[in-house]
Amino acid sequence: MDFHGIDLNLLAAFDALMSERNVTRAATQVGVSQPAMSAALSRLRKLFGDPLFLRSAAGLLPTPRARELAESISQALRQLEATLISKPDFVPGEAKLTVNLGLSDYPAFVLLPALLEALAEQAPHISINVHAFSDRDQAVALLDAGAIDAAIGMPPTHPDGRILTLPVLRDEFVTIIASRHPAARGGMNMKTFLSLPHALASPEGQRHGLVDQMLAQQGYKRTLALTLPHMFALPGVVARTNMTATVMKRVALTSPAGRMLALFPPPVALPEIVFHLIWHRRSDGNPAQQWLRTLIESVASGL
Repeated sequence: MDFHGIDLNLLAAFDALMSERNVTRAATQVGVSQPAMSAALSRLRKLFGDPLFLRSAAGLLPTPRARELAESISQALRQLEATLISKPDFVPGEAKLTVNLGLSDYPAFVLLPALLEALAEQAPHISINVHAFSDRDQAVALLDAGAIDAAIGMPPTHPDGRILTLPVLRDEFVTIIASRHPAARGGMNMKTFLSLPHALASPEGQRHGLVDQMLAQQGYKRTLALTLPHMFALPGVVARTNMTATVMKRVALTSPAGRMLALFPPPVALPEIVFHLIWHRRSDGNPAQQWLRTLIESVASGL
């Protein structure tokens, strides 16, 4: 079989560059010096007759040709690795390690308790170090930097081959009001909805959310009485005031104030919200992280 002089180490360098988008980090991943990785990139450009990666403020940006090559090269390298290199079995009950997990507010409140319960039963020596994030692309930055092993949140704004995602949690919106409020007995139609003062959770501090966008499409506008950054504070606020809020259903159901609330379908159509498990391609084949991702998916499906 003639590979026309192609060095498999060059393909490993390409895979690392595609994964890391940074010469220094790619060099570390494959265990060579930065000059050696720069030299490998020069050889790759000559081999494929394409720049492959262009420098930018965000790191190395792959060209269309690089994106075209990436998946095939990655699959070939993973298959070779699986064939030639035997990895020790991962035994959860015996493993002693710390996992860095990025969580937005929703999975931290809804999923984390059940995940920790499952870990205590199946892998008691694995500890979790949680990193909070609010912006969906902040999770990608944390993964790129190696600060976290995986994240659970909204999928990245710009999907990319180096970042892998799997939908694990789904929820729907409900409109909540204090159960003692007169409107709770009459139902939540559009007229009642618009007559009430509204509270909005907005981590970025904006006074315009998804509900406002959907209302505007129908020519309506609601009155905002409160904007706050924390979604899980809303049920307690609504239970003790005459305000209403539109939140994800589990936010209301898991709140200590949940028994003081009445829940209604929003009078405006809102999409289902899907949270994703997000990880970097560099860790895709790691046995410990593969096991943890499977556990997270299993726990999430049981909620």
